[in-house]
Amino acid sequence: MSSRPPRRSREFVSSAILSILFCFVACVAATAAGAQERRDREPNSVYAARRAKLAAQIDSPIVLWGLTGREESSQTYIFEQEEDFYYLTGHNEEGAGLVILPTKPSSSDGSSGPREIFYLPAKNPLKEKWNGVRMSPADPGIEARTGFATVKHFAEMRAEVENLAKTYASYYTILPYEKELGGYPHEKEVVDWLQQAAPQVKLKDIRAQISALRMTKSPGEIAFLQRAIDLSLDAHFEAMRMMRPGLYEYQVGAKMVEVHQMGGSEAEGYAPIVGAGPNSTTLHYDRLSRKIEDGDIVVLDVGAQYAGYSSDITRTLPANGKFTPRQLEIYNIVLGAQNAALAALKPGMDMCQKGDKSVNKISHDYVNSHGKDLHGKSLGQYYIHGLGHNIGLNVHDPGEYCKPLEPGMVVTMEPGIYIPEENLGVRIEDDVLITDTGYKFLSERLPRDPAEIEKIMAEAAAHRAKDAERGNN
Repeated sequence: MSSRPPRRSREFVSSAILSILFCFVACVAATAAGAQERRDREPNSVYAARRAKLAAQIDSPIVLWGLTGREESSQTYIFEQEEDFYYLTGHNEEGAGLVILPTKPSSSDGSSGPREIFYLPAKNPLKEKWNGVRMSPADPGIEARTGFATVKHFAEMRAEVENLAKTYASYYTILPYEKELGGYPHEKEVVDWLQQAAPQVKLKDIRAQISALRMTKSPGEIAFLQRAIDLSLDAHFEAMRMMRPGLYEYQVGAKMVEVHQMGGSEAEGYAPIVGAGPNSTTLHYDRLSRKIEDGDIVVLDVGAQYAGYSSDITRTLPANGKFTPRQLEIYNIVLGAQNAALAALKPGMDMCQKGDKSVNKISHDYVNSHGKDLHGKSLGQYYIHGLGHNIGLNVHDPGEYCKPLEPGMVVTMEPGIYIPEENLGVRIEDDVLITDTGYKFLSERLPRDPAEIEKIMAEAAAHRAKDAERGNN
C-alpha cells in the first residue's frame, strides 16, 4: 500500500478515483445491458460481410427470426440463439428478426429504403427486473452496437413483409426439414407467420446458402474453436490424472465440466460422454451412472463450447492406468486408422464412404485389414460411424461429406471400434483445420500414444499415493 499522497496531488487523485469509478459503473452497465449476450463475439463487420455475401446470391428478400425464448420450458434452460441467425447477426437475445434485400434491386423494385433491417423487441422494464437488461430499438447507439444501420421494433416487421410482397413474388427463409410433420417448431412458426402475412408469396429455402458459408471458418471462428479445444484438452488432462477404479462416471464428467467453466466456457458443446466397461460401446452414452471398475476401458467424449463454438474431443483410457493386451491391440488399431487418414488429409480429399479421395474409406480399410474379433472376423463391422464431421457453432456443423475439403474447414478425425461382447469400445477423436497444403492439428497437445497416456496416469497415481501417505503421517 502506497503512502498518503502530498496535498498538491490529492485533488488530482480524487479526480482520478472518480474517473475510475465512473468507468467501473459504465462497464457494469454495459455488462448488464448485455445480460444475455455471449462473453465474446466477432466484430460487427464480420457479420455484416456474411450478410453481404448472402445478399449477393439472392433475387428476393430473406426473412428470418431468431429464437423467441419460448422454445424451451425447462427451468435449467439458458437461451442460446438459433445458429444461422447468430452466424449472420452475432445477436444472442430472444425475439429478434431480420430482413435482407438483394444487393442488386430488380427492375420492379422501386424501394429506396435500407437493404437490411434488424428488428428487436420493445423495451420491457418489468421483464428486465427478472431476466436482465435487453437491447431495444430505442437504445441510444443501437445501430453501432448491433452493426445495423436500421433497427426497428419487431412489431413493425409484419408491415414490412406485407409491403415487400407487393414487389417480390418470393421470399427466402429457412424451411423445415420434415415438412410432413411440421419440422423444427421454430422453423414451422416462421413459415406459418410468413404464409399469414404474405399468403401469395412463394417461400424458398436459404438454408443451403448459409450452410455453404458456415463450412469455411473465419479467423475469428478458428480462434474461438481453438479456445474451446484448449479448454477441452485441459479437461481431458485432468481426467487422465484423476481416473481410477472406484470413481463414478459422473465424477469424472463433473471435473471436466468444472475445468471448462473455470476457463470461460459458457456451456458444453454436447452432453458429456463418460462410458466405462460396457458403456464404452454406446456411442452417445450420457447417463454417467456406472461405478468404474478395475479392468474397465473408459471412453471420454467431452468437449467445451466457447463463444458459441464447440470442440469435439475423445480419448480412451484404461481405468487402472494400464491397458490390457487386448485393449492395447484394439487401441493401436484405432490409432493406426486415425494416423492413416491424417496422412492423406489435405484439400481435395473428402469424407465420402467410398472413392479414391475418401479419408473415411482409408480409415475403414485400415480397421478391416488389422486385427480380428473373437470369432476370427474382421473388425470393420464394429466401426459403425463415419470418420468425422465439421464443427463450429454446432458440434455437427453443416457440411457435405462428399464435398472436397477446402482450406478453412475444421473437421473431426474420430475412428472407433466398439465390440459389445467384449465390453470394449475405443474412440480417438481430434479436431483439425484444413490448410492450403494439408492440415493443422488443433488438438495435438493431448497425447494419443498409449504409453504416454499410461505414463501420465502412473505419475498421477504416484502423487495420490504420496499425498495419502502424508495424510496418514
